[in-house]
Amino acid sequence: MEQVPIEEILWRLDLESLCSLACVNKALCSSVLCHLRLLSSLHLPTLCPDALTLNHILGKCSGVKTLNLNCLRLQDSSLCAFLSPNLLELNLLGGSFFSHHILASIGQSCPNLRVLTVELAAQESSHAFKSNLARLLERCLCLECLCLKIRGIEVDAIDLRSIEFFIPKTIKTLKLQPVLEQDATDFINKLGVGRNVLETYDCSKSLPPTSSGFTLQRLRLVLDLISDALIRTIIHSLSHLVDLDLEDRPYKDPPPHHDLTNNGLQVLGCCKHLRGLSLVRSRQNQHGMSFKRINDMGMFLLSEGCKDLESVRLCGFSKVSDAGFASILHSCQNLKQFEVRNALFLSDLAFHDLSKTQYALVEVRLLACNLITSEAVKELASFTTLEVLDFGGCKSLADSCLGPISYLPRLTALNLTGADITDSGLLVLGEVSPPLTRLCLRGCKRVTDKGVSFLLRGGGITGKTLEALDLGHMPGISDKAIFTVAEAGIEITELCIRFCFRVTDSSLEALAKKRTFQDGSKQLRRLDLYNCISLSVDGLRLLKRPLFCGLHWLGIGNTRLACQSDSLKAETWKERPWLTMCLDGCEMGCHDGWQFHVLE
Repeated sequence: MEQVPIEEILWRLDLESLCSLACVNKALCSSVLCHLRLLSSLHLPTLCPDALTLNHILGKCSGVKTLNLNCLRLQDSSLCAFLSPNLLELNLLGGSFFSHHILASIGQSCPNLRVLTVELAAQESSHAFKSNLARLLERCLCLECLCLKIRGIEVDAIDLRSIEFFIPKTIKTLKLQPVLEQDATDFINKLGVGRNVLETYDCSKSLPPTSSGFTLQRLRLVLDLISDALIRTIIHSLSHLVDLDLEDRPYKDPPPHHDLTNNGLQVLGCCKHLRGLSLVRSRQNQHGMSFKRINDMGMFLLSEGCKDLESVRLCGFSKVSDAGFASILHSCQNLKQFEVRNALFLSDLAFHDLSKTQYALVEVRLLACNLITSEAVKELASFTTLEVLDFGGCKSLADSCLGPISYLPRLTALNLTGADITDSGLLVLGEVSPPLTRLCLRGCKRVTDKGVSFLLRGGGITGKTLEALDLGHMPGISDKAIFTVAEAGIEITELCIRFCFRVTDSSLEALAKKRTFQDGSKQLRRLDLYNCISLSVDGLRLLKRPLFCGLHWLGIGNTRLACQSDSLKAETWKERPWLTMCLDGCEMGCHDGWQFHVLE
């Protein structure tokens, strides 16, 4: 057998595996240290290191040019020591404890940045944010991608006047959250200086380039409102636009003269370079919000003007029917990604004869579309190029859709949240299974322990490929199903069993000893036990070494585990500095609530 050089093996290992290998002996430790110095990129999006752990990691990675970091437990001082001119890409996620001064520090220490993403929690002073953002942009003159997200209960919008004079002309991608519609309109109009956005437009002709020097290609904004005026300004000012992503979160219905209408969708047809479009009206601030002034005619105009779209994402179009959505599907012959959410009148008819089209769909997401049944899924399953199918909230899906799905050769992600499937359906999926890596069965109330066994122990490959499994809100799930996961799900590293009331300490113990059931099985990295009320107070002892080796995130909110003494929890955290225990009800990894609570 040909021997593989140690250097090649090291390049295949993740950071945690490298650290474990370094503990074996001095020779391997020396090899790992040399390898870390050669790393040009370091990605830690799921690990939440504290300052000490980060110092151990980055102190040995002197050549890093790309850093992707989860900052849930970090402060300004923890990061500033590692900022340097070598960094070309910096992504800082979940900055709960960062002050807005971190922006100025990044600008001062990383003048050569090309890509910057920063997520910050809202703070009282907006003046500090403006001044520090301006100082960042003054120094990072080569910036091509800027993503800024501020989250909190009462969040002031990003004042675009603080960056309009400083934003470098090298910017190709700009993502900002939150901003005000009027501020965004004025800001974008200034980016396209020299063009009168109120001039008469002809969508049959391409727009001439702007005279301002900006060549912005990708724009994502989360606003208080999306209006025709905003769309008109964007299209007429940004002639190089390739990808447009707009989401609004209104508190009340906009007035008729200040909303997105069919006219706004028609204007989008003027942007001949547009390949990706996302228009979302969120219900975050007010239930039932939708684009009430857009109907099928708006979709006809959009599909006629934007035939080269490759990605379409639409949410909140409550008055659009099958005819409108079908016009997108049949007109955009390069379509690869199609997503629709909260569409009251979207039914199977929109997908009729879709198999006769020539394009190659890769990703389809139909969420909370109650009229979608298994017939639509069967039509979609004719696209053998599909890699992602998401039917979250489509409650009318039944077992009959799983047969066609099981034969998709490239399908890696499947979401059946709330579907009316049974153990019999999972038997079919488990026997002839696609190479699934992610599967969500949350809320499938007719699935029991037997169904999980069919899925993972069937004749297919699911038990060997599945990495993430969601069994939350399923009353038929008990310890037997979790035993099956521990034994047969050898690749599973993420498991959600929130609101599974019949799961006990026996399940926790089986998961803790997962490696002992079968050689080569992977350890859990994330485990969500929220509201598993049958777990006892003794469960926390299972977090002692060497059990649950490799666990990074644990959700124990509303369980007896969360009631353990502070001293016992402190002992656990001291022994496992990489472990984050969330005592709230966050979804996996706290990505949805990091700005509201303090993590231990």
